[in-house]
Amino acid sequence: MSPFLKSHVFRALFAIPSRGRVLDAMAQRWRRLTGLLFDPYRPELHYMRGPGPKWREKHARTGFAR
Repeated sequence: MSPFLKSHVFRALFAIPSRGRVLDAMAQRWRRLTGLLFDPYRPELHYMRGPGPKWREKHARTGFAR
């Protein structure tokens, strides 16, 4: 058997991941996918349509003549 086949480089390049690591990676990808597909944040519910009554009260023009 050649020294390369016993080397750390060979084992690192051609390593077979353990079953636990594969399952962890799959679970992480599944959680990320479901998190993106079923995101509870809906920005249209928080959309502000313009200045409210407090802004109008603060910026009210008083005493200008036409």
